[in-house]
Amino acid sequence: MNYKTLATSLGLTLTTALSGLAMAGSAMAEMPSWCGPKKATLALLDGYGGNSWRQVTTASGKQTVELCPSITKYEYADGQGDTMKAISDIKSMAAKGVDALVVFGDAGPAVLPALTSVFKSGKVVVPYRVAVGGKDGKNYSKFVGASFENDGENWGKWIKSVLPNGGNLLFLSGPAGNSQGLDELKGLKKVLGKEYVFVNQEPFAVTNWDPALTQKVLTAEIAKNKKIDVIISDFGPSLVGALPLFAKQGKSVPALATSDGNSLGCFWQENKDSNPDFKLFTVATGNDNVRLAVQWAVALATDGTPPKDETFKAPEFEDSVSGKPNPVQCKKDLPGAIYLSSELPAEQQAKAVGK
Repeated sequence: MNYKTLATSLGLTLTTALSGLAMAGSAMAEMPSWCGPKKATLALLDGYGGNSWRQVTTASGKQTVELCPSITKYEYADGQGDTMKAISDIKSMAAKGVDALVVFGDAGPAVLPALTSVFKSGKVVVPYRVAVGGKDGKNYSKFVGASFENDGENWGKWIKSVLPNGGNLLFLSGPAGNSQGLDELKGLKKVLGKEYVFVNQEPFAVTNWDPALTQKVLTAEIAKNKKIDVIISDFGPSLVGALPLFAKQGKSVPALATSDGNSLGCFWQENKDSNPDFKLFTVATGNDNVRLAVQWAVALATDGTPPKDETFKAPEFEDSVSGKPNPVQCKKDLPGAIYLSSELPAEQQAKAVGK
C-alpha cells in the first residue's frame, strides 16, 4: 500500500469512527434523564379503560415508555370497571415478574392492600391521578397526583375576568363525593368571593361524567334557575349533548369554564355566533398525567433520575376571549372524542379511539 492509499484509508477510518461517536453522543443526548441504564419491564393498569379519555391516556403512556430503551417489555391490563378484576390484574402482573406497575386506581382505597403487597415484594408501584390512600415508601413507591385545586383556581380567575361583578355559577362534577370535584371547589372558593353564588346543591351537581345524566341534570337546573351566568364542569365533552337545551329555552348558552375536548371546541365554533354569552375557557383534560407517572416508575425501576415534578398540573389550554394560550381548537376531520391539549398527536389519538 502506498502512502497516499494509506493516508486515505486512515482518513476514512477516522471519519467512520468520529461519525460513530457522534451518533452515540446524539443517542445519549436524546435519552431522557428519567431513563436509567438498568433493564426493566413495566405494566400500565387501568381500573376502567373503556372510554376515549382512557384510550388516549393509555396511548400516551405507551408512547412515553417507548422513549426509554431500558424498558424491555410493556404490558397493559384493563380492570373493566370491576374492582376484583383490577385487584387481580395488579397481583397477576407482579406474579408474572413485571418490575414496575403504573396504576390508575379507579376503585380508590379498595386497591390499596394489593398495591401494598406488591410494593413490599420489591416491585416499583406508582398509582396516579386517583387517590388510593396510604403513603409513599410505605404502601407504594410514589403517588403521582393531579392538582385539581389548581384547575379550580384557573377557572376562578377566568370567571372573575369575564364576570367581575359576580354572578350565578353552576358547578357540575362526577360521582357524589369524588375528590376531584371537591378539590376543584376548594380552588374556586380560594379565588371567588361571596358575590359569586353557586346555584347547585352543595358541593356540586352530580353527573357521574355521563352525557345522558348531564343532560338530565342540566334540564333540571335550567328549569330551577332563571339565570345561570357560568357553567363549570370538569369534563367538558360530556356537556355537548346538553348545551342545546338553552336554545330550546330561548336563551344563550352561558360562559363555560371546563376541560377541553375536540367535540366541545367544534360545538363552540359552530354555535358562538348565535349564542352571544357563550364564552369558553378550558384547561387541559389531563391525559398527560400518565406521562409523569410513567417517568417516575421508569426512573425508579431503571436507576434513572426522577422527574422534578411530583404532581401533574394541567395547563390552561383555550380562551375564546383572549385567544391565549390558544384560541378555541377544532379538528372537524377527526373524531370528537379526542383531546387536542394532549401531547399525543391528534391523528394518533384518532387511531387510539378506533376511528
